[in-house]
Order: sequence, then C-alpha cells, then structure tokens
Amino acid sequence: MNISGTFSKVFSLDPEAAKKYKRNGHVLSGLWDGHGHLLQYGEMLHSVDLFGSDSLDEALKRIHAYAAENPEEGRRNQWIRGIGWDQAAFGGNMPTAADLSADPLLQDRYIMLDRVDVHCIWVSQAVLDLLPDHLPPLPGGEVVTSLGMGVFCDNAMDFVREYWSPPPPARKKQFYRTAAKELNKVGLVGIHDAALFPDDLKALEDITNDPDWSLRVYGMFQCAERNTFCPEQAHKIDRPDGLLTLRSVKLFADGALGSWGSALLSPYTDRPTTSGSLLVNASQLTSLATSWSSLGYQVNIHAIGDLANRLAIDALEASLRQQCPTADLPTCQRLHHRHRIEHAQIIHPADQSRLLSLSLLPSVQPTHPTSDMAYAESRLGPLRTAQEAYRMNSLLHPPTPPPNSQPPSSLVLGSDFPVEPPNPFHGIYAAVTRKSPRTGRGKDGAEEGWYMEEALGVMDAVRGFTSGPAWGAFMEERAGGIERGMWADWVVLDEDVLGDGEGKGMDVEGLRGLRVRETWVAGRRVYRRED
Repeated sequence: MNISGTFSKVFSLDPEAAKKYKRNGHVLSGLWDGHGHLLQYGEMLHSVDLFGSDSLDEALKRIHAYAAENPEEGRRNQWIRGIGWDQAAFGGNMPTAADLSADPLLQDRYIMLDRVDVHCIWVSQAVLDLLPDHLPPLPGGEVVTSLGMGVFCDNAMDFVREYWSPPPPARKKQFYRTAAKELNKVGLVGIHDAALFPDDLKALEDITNDPDWSLRVYGMFQCAERNTFCPEQAHKIDRPDGLLTLRSVKLFADGALGSWGSALLSPYTDRPTTSGSLLVNASQLTSLATSWSSLGYQVNIHAIGDLANRLAIDALEASLRQQCPTADLPTCQRLHHRHRIEHAQIIHPADQSRLLSLSLLPSVQPTHPTSDMAYAESRLGPLRTAQEAYRMNSLLHPPTPPPNSQPPSSLVLGSDFPVEPPNPFHGIYAAVTRKSPRTGRGKDGAEEGWYMEEALGVMDAVRGFTSGPAWGAFMEERAGGIERGMWADWVVLDEDVLGDGEGKGMDVEGLRGLRVRETWVAGRRVYRRED
C-alpha cells in the first residue's frame, strides 16, 4: 500500500513464503451496499425499533418501553421516532392515533413512526392536533381513515413533516457516526446513500472530514422538495480520498408494494379498486430526468410497480436521446451516464427487454423478495409475479437477450437499510437461495427458495456487492477489487466465501451466520471483532 491508501502492489507468494505471513482468516474485497439510507439507519439505532413486531400489542409495548427510557423525547421540538411496523402483523389493519393514546404514558407525546418500507408514517394525536381540520386531496398520497386517523402514506406524509423539527446538525452527525461503525462491523467499506437532502449533505460533508471517519459514501442528491429540479441546492463532490462522492440525483416514481402504493399497469389482485399511485406524472418525470442529466448528473429513479418502471425507462430513454443525439444509446449510457432504476422490482416483460437494450442499470435488493414473498402473490397474482416480479438472474443472464444488447457484467446489489438489515452476507444468501436469511426458509416455511430461476450464483452475488456498486458509481478503477491502484479496502472473514473462484467455497447456508473478523478502509483497520 502507499500513503494515499491505495494498493501499490498486488502479488501472490509462493507456498513457503506464504507460511511466514499466514494469519487466520480469509480476505475478500471490501463490500459495498448499493442502496441504503445512512442517516435514517443511524436514527433507527437511536429510536424505537419496531422490526419484527408480531402484533399491535407488541409494537405498543416497544413504544411504551422506549418512551419510559427516554422521558425527554416526545416534546414538540423532539418527537419520538421509530421504524419497522407492518400492518400485516396487525391483522391487516392500519394502526391509528387512538391506539397510541390508549397508553397514558403516550398521551400528549409527539410520535412519528415509519412503516417498514418508510412509505407510510403512523403518528400520535398530539401530531394530528397540529394539522388543519381539512386536508385537501394530494396526488400520489393517501391519508388512511378506515379505522380512524393516524397513518399517512407517500406524498401525504408531507402534511405531517411540515410540522416536524428534523434533528439538529450535532444529532445528525451522531447518527452518521453510529451508522458507519455498525456498517463496518458487517464488512461494509462503502455505501450508496439513496437520498441526501441538502441539510443532511452538509452534516455528512463535515463528518467525513473527521480523521476517524470509516466509510465511503456515494451520494444521491435529493432536493428539499422531492421530485423537483433544484440545481442551486446541489453541487458535485469528488474528494481525492474517495470518502465522499456526489454526482447523482434521486427521483421517485411511486410508492411501495406493501402499502399498495406501487404504481401498476393493472389493479392489485387483492385490492382491485386501486392500481397504486404515481408520485410524479410521466411528463414531469421525463422533464426532471432530462434536466438533471443535462447538468451531468447520473439519474437514479425509485420504481417499484410495472407502470412506474415503464415510465422510468421512458424518462431515462428520453434523457439519453437528448444527451446522445448522434451516439449509440446503450454505449453512451455505459460510458457517460449509467442511469439507474432503484429497486426495479416489478417490470413488464416488454420493459425488461427495453431496460437491457438501453443498458440501464437495475439496482436490486435481494432481501426484498424474501421479505415480500409472504404477500407479493396476493398483491400481484401468480402470473404477474412469475413474469415480472423480483428479477435478478434474468436481468443479468437474460434467456433471450434483446438484439445488440449488452447485459450488465454484474448487478448493483444492496439492502435498502434500514428497511432491511444491512448485512451483505444476508443479501448474498438471499440472492443465491431466494430464502429468508432470518429463517433459512422459503415462502410459508418451504425448504425450496422462492422462484429459484431468478437466483444468482455465489460469484454473481458477491460481484453485486463489490464490482457492481463500483460500476454503478463510476468507481470501477478504484473500488470493487484488490488490484494495483485501487483503494486498499478489504475484509477478513472466518470462512472462504468464494473458494476456488468458481463459487465452490463454504456451504451457502453458512452465510447466514458468517462473521467478519476485520474491516479495512484505505489501508486502515476500522473494525476488529473481539471474540
């Protein structure tokens, strides 16, 4: 290594010389999460953890315990925050403010709790009392009133967030610092932060200058007002040390499947009165994509439903046609733009071909299908699920590649933390087995993985957390491998994940419990496990 924190020489020792330097453990290139939310993860670590709550009573007990331990929170300027609830565990019913008010300890406390997918919030009566008596209809948003007020989804969350006081800069820096240390523990040396607001970016810029900062961040800028064009708020960042880079923007086409918010071409099977909702109309999405791309930004669009994915592909194709008027579009995309679709979760077969033909990058989270498999078919029906949902292998190795297309050499894989745990080995396990890393089982406890034809091989899955995110961030010459001139980032593991290089290493079931011994960033050890 050299003083700049890069590999100056990479070589193999002969067996006798290797004995002199041998240490326990197996080295793997530093791992990247291709889609996460750093500040929100840090906030989660300092708030109510509702993940895995198996009933409304269980969720309320956790909220009560947190409020009792943190009596200073719940004031007008410091709300109780939390994340992880899912109405599927509450008998299918959305919670209400009245559910919180039934606990005397929670009465008069300001509480805002994110759904597991962060596309809905559950708030207390004190928060509702801040709102005007009449809330106008809002395109792309839903105020849930079926059992009473208390839940706001997608664009309707703006009604509430207008009255919420975000954490001050010092608190944000605490969240960032806590999050980075936790991510180092699972072998992550870098992440793609999938929504950086202007104020959050300022705090992140400050803290990444600290000498003990330990995580590389590739940021996606998001305007203070979502889905707008705000070049005066944005600025590109390309630090020589590689600890903070910003050259992309984040747009949102729709909501989430679990709350019936993803925008579909035809109605939901289990709620035929709705096809979900777009958070922005088609013409505006195209205008935003072309405007940001014209300034040299990579455009990354959140798209879950098949309608949202179709419109995202339309917008990115229009952007490429504007920016590459005489060039071959997929070549121009690969060399200069690398626009991405974040999640790329439900895509009509015709649009899967279009995505590949344009060399658009799908950014996929392998644990999403294993978390969603309990309800995805009820939302989509078996045919739509089989043909469109949670593609991985067919996007990387299409059975019938479109003419003149060049499929990606690797996918951009991630976790969407804090929506899912950030452990990349759980992501690799889910990608390879299509089973839950938590249980080791498929849908309804089956031993077989869910739609195994979309599973990846171990090598492809590992690339998705190394070279894939590097390519998706224009960092292929600096990250994603152990080569001369690349950043000196690596992890030391208890087991050999890759084995002979053909994916014939450790038993794949062992990935669920695989532990990291050490994590190194820029030649500096940033985590060491204490056994």
